[in-house]
Amino acid sequence: MTGAAPAPLAGLRVLDLATLFAGPLAATLLGDFGAEVIKVEHPEKPDPSRGHGPAKDGVGLWWKVLGRNKRTITLNLSRPGGRATLLRLAATADVVIENFRPGTLEKWDLGWPELSAANPRLVLTRVTGFGQFGPYSHRPGFGTLAEAMSGFAALTGEPDAPPTLPPFGLADSIAGLATAYAVMTALAARERTGEGQVVDMALIEPMLLALGPQTTWYDQLGYVQERTGNRSANNAPRNTYRTADGTWVAVSTSAQSIAERVMRLVGRPDLIEEPWFATGADRARHADVLDRAVGDWIARHTRADVLAAFEKAEAAVAPVQDVRDVMTDPQYAALDTVTTVDDPELGALRMQNVLFRLSATPGAIRWAGRPHGADTDEVLTGLGLSPADLAALREEGAL
Repeated sequence: MTGAAPAPLAGLRVLDLATLFAGPLAATLLGDFGAEVIKVEHPEKPDPSRGHGPAKDGVGLWWKVLGRNKRTITLNLSRPGGRATLLRLAATADVVIENFRPGTLEKWDLGWPELSAANPRLVLTRVTGFGQFGPYSHRPGFGTLAEAMSGFAALTGEPDAPPTLPPFGLADSIAGLATAYAVMTALAARERTGEGQVVDMALIEPMLLALGPQTTWYDQLGYVQERTGNRSANNAPRNTYRTADGTWVAVSTSAQSIAERVMRLVGRPDLIEEPWFATGADRARHADVLDRAVGDWIARHTRADVLAAFEKAEAAVAPVQDVRDVMTDPQYAALDTVTTVDDPELGALRMQNVLFRLSATPGAIRWAGRPHGADTDEVLTGLGLSPADLAALREEGAL
């Protein structure tokens, strides 16, 4: 659009050396709002996310989302030429994001002393399972381990069933969001000090934060939250309920007024008069009674009728949707949450849009994930390398 303000992160250069999800997602979030993101991959072993999940015509679809707004180059950092080229790139960059095991960059003489010498304003962002120090720091770390160690799995599932892990990258996604925030915080500090610093992000920590006051409850009260399935220890009714046409809806009553509206709607205003109905915790202790009242009413109505009745009553309800429903949901459509991106390889692609809307300097998806190494020559030529230099790096196995 002519005259549009520059994207808020325009002019920021990010080197994405990370693989799989948390680190690369942080880089994606920065790229969505204008940062120039250069994805650096091994010449022979690209980011494994390119091969995760379903593919179309041999092209990984997850990568199309995770790799959007990134230019892609190849570089073997363990080769002298690759090391030297990365230091040249780092001298032009604002942020480096990596998720190698602690000590790996140091083994290649690419640790903080070398990177900060090349660029004192650089923010080096290190994303690992367990952090850069401590007894577990040397271990391989994945989101699944964070979901287990943080207490999430212990809380998730039915009381008499095994702990449950999420069927998607929950810990990685939360860590990706946290890492983008950490990068912006370090860059804000750089505005005052003029110097970069190291960000140490451990997957196990954002996941623990997302679980709320578990540690403080235990510290002060010795309280350990148990698995309660879809129920909450803090309010009721709160569950999923099956409708007459075989679909499901979720009901929440976190506010007392909402709980009262729900009981009037389902024809049980008498329960509101019970002494135990006055607080969320007491209602939770009578969840069987409340679930039966709500569930019986919902079971007699179609999902459309349930949603309409709850909306009229100003009570909180949502359909339990799968991706097919999400793609046609009118609220998501109004927000353009799932948008269309034109891709040279696959044509029109639909994917999640940028994470939030800014009124004056919005983000945008400029392109979907590009092929492995597609921008190597262009990016490195921009550094001043000649065709002969590129040929020598290829001969060395550095590209």
